[in-house]
Amino acid sequence: MSAYFAALVFGFFIAVVAIFQLALAAGVPWGSVAMAGKFPGRFPPPMRAVAFVQAFILIFLGTIVWTRAGIFFPQWYLVSEKFIWGVVAFGILGLIKGA
Repeated sequence: MSAYFAALVFGFFIAVVAIFQLALAAGVPWGSVAMAGKFPGRFPPPMRAVAFVQAFILIFLGTIVWTRAGIFFPQWYLVSEKFIWGVVAFGILGLIKGA
């Protein structure tokens, strides 16, 4: 699998989750399928703000991966060499936390 294709797949899934988070932030009543259903229905306002921040972080991570793959912002390629390790760390932390 090429790095370009892997970055496209990563970007697709990041976009799906970011859109879900933005929907939660906008007040869509999907709280029962987020955070193990802790907030069924609409998220309360503080959690809606958190969902918005999470969406921003995910979009930022996707941008880093796409920059590293040469899809976006070629002028930031050298910066992405360092930032990509933040994406890796974020994935590892998510894996540990989810286990």
